[in-house]
Amino acid sequence: MSKYEIIDCIMEINKTAKTEFLDQFSVEELDLYLEHLIKVDLEEISLCA
Repeated sequence: MSKYEIIDCIMEINKTAKTEFLDQFSVEELDLYLEHLIKVDLEEISLCA
């Protein structure tokens, strides 16, 4: 994924995230953060089920 595709995915999960802030980070850092968000989101879904 491109940097801005990753940022879009992050912003779908973290509604408070801003493009201007996320744009400061490298693709690698953003990818790690997205992986973290997905993991946390999945854990939250499993707790609610």
